[in-house]
Amino acid sequence: MPDFQLGNLDIGLILAYFALVLYIGIKVGGSHKNAEDYFLAGRGMVWPFIGISLFASNISSTTLIGLSGDAYASGISVFNYEWMASIVLVFFAIFLLPLYLRSKVYTMPEFLERRYDSRSRYYFSILTLIGNILIDTAGALYAGGILLKLIFPEFELWSIILVLSLCAGAYTIIGGLKAVIYTDAIQTLLVLIGAVSVTWLAYDKIGGWQAVQAVTPPEMLSLVRPADDPSLPWTGLLFGVPILGFYFWCTNQFMVQRVLSAKDEQHGRYGLLLAALLKLPVLFIMVFPGSMARVLYPELDNPDLVYPTMMFDLLPAGLLGLVVAGLLAALMSSIDSTLNSASTLVTMDFVAKAKPELDSVALMKVGRITAFVFMLLAAAWAPFIEQFGSLFKYLQSVLAYITPPVVSIFLLGVLWKRMTNNAAFFSLIVGALLAVTMLVAQSQGWLELHFLHAAAWLFLACTIIGIVVSLLGQAPELSGKQVCLWHPDMLKEDIQRQGALPWYQNYLVLSALLLLATTALVVTFW
Repeated sequence: MPDFQLGNLDIGLILAYFALVLYIGIKVGGSHKNAEDYFLAGRGMVWPFIGISLFASNISSTTLIGLSGDAYASGISVFNYEWMASIVLVFFAIFLLPLYLRSKVYTMPEFLERRYDSRSRYYFSILTLIGNILIDTAGALYAGGILLKLIFPEFELWSIILVLSLCAGAYTIIGGLKAVIYTDAIQTLLVLIGAVSVTWLAYDKIGGWQAVQAVTPPEMLSLVRPADDPSLPWTGLLFGVPILGFYFWCTNQFMVQRVLSAKDEQHGRYGLLLAALLKLPVLFIMVFPGSMARVLYPELDNPDLVYPTMMFDLLPAGLLGLVVAGLLAALMSSIDSTLNSASTLVTMDFVAKAKPELDSVALMKVGRITAFVFMLLAAAWAPFIEQFGSLFKYLQSVLAYITPPVVSIFLLGVLWKRMTNNAAFFSLIVGALLAVTMLVAQSQGWLELHFLHAAAWLFLACTIIGIVVSLLGQAPELSGKQVCLWHPDMLKEDIQRQGALPWYQNYLVLSALLLLATTALVVTFW
């Protein structure tokens, strides 16, 4: 095992990074004039920053530590969550993005109210807030905490997490979404430098891929696993992973908020496709290192220690500090994103409606206070994640039970004009009760069900409920809701508009090329 110590050069680089992001937060924060500036970067963000920020916010909690650890323990099938994201993001770009931008909403619960009513909005807003704090922010804080615990073993995990949350919260509270997006660009660069460096040095040290194959069962080097596989069965990949992906990328406030900040639809679409493209190399630079670690460290007890162990064992001084800064940057990217989105939800979904007399400047102040409170709540919960064994499994298993009802009503609401307000709310409530029932049954040993299969069954049940209740009731009044409904004519218009552009600017052509690249990658490692 390596000595988890940082030299003066490494520490200096890390401190320089934190000083830079704090400076950006203060600099950007001083330019905000109203709530739209603070929460949505003035709706003027261009596609490179949108795509990079989407990627950066995602990689903090589900890659590096999470993916490499799961690849070490279970195999490369964990990459299925990553390539599936490219398909989901193409769907987002074609069907959902124009609806979101044309509706001019601040939050995803606000979009649900536009399509249905306030009951669905408040339910989803509360659910999203819980997910932001207990899953996203706390998960990222925990991942950062276990890394810093290795470096500073004399400190308790909770105290490390508290300091980390204060650092991430500082520039987020001051700078808002624009500061989050700009710092994400720096964070992505550092993360990619670190991931490529660790992968290259690990590959060189083990002497080639044959060393991995010699110590790893063949099924652990395959993306598609049997239906009875305990980690990620092919049935779960086909029916469960898309549901989690749709929720995470298409309805989760802390991801969609970046898209809502887009300058226009074309910038939003290019940003989504850039994020999807960046997900594909994750197999080589973030999943395969976990497989290589099986050769280098066969006796590791905690899979979440795989990536930190490789960093300190393989990287020289200077580069180690840069990569540690990159890893902390990736973790903080998720923290800043979720804090900003949580404050947006509370401010725009609750405070703005309860206190309509508040002006835009006052709402911005409320958002900053809310972000600070949520920062403390996430820091308090994060140490308990250690009890779940694997960070990645914690994130995915929790999502599998709380997200299917939401995904169901979003899809039905956008694609089917007959879906009613009562059907949406009834689906949400019954779906939540079914999820709790399934969790209790599993905890008592009465039910054995993979969490991805649970997600699929919950989605199916909620979809049937939504359709049946809608058909039994009166057809909904669609006045004012057309902006939330997708129609085939929208795609026809897109084809005509995009056809006038060069192929490399036609998002439909780029989407097709992306899907071909994704298919080739999956087939190669089938």
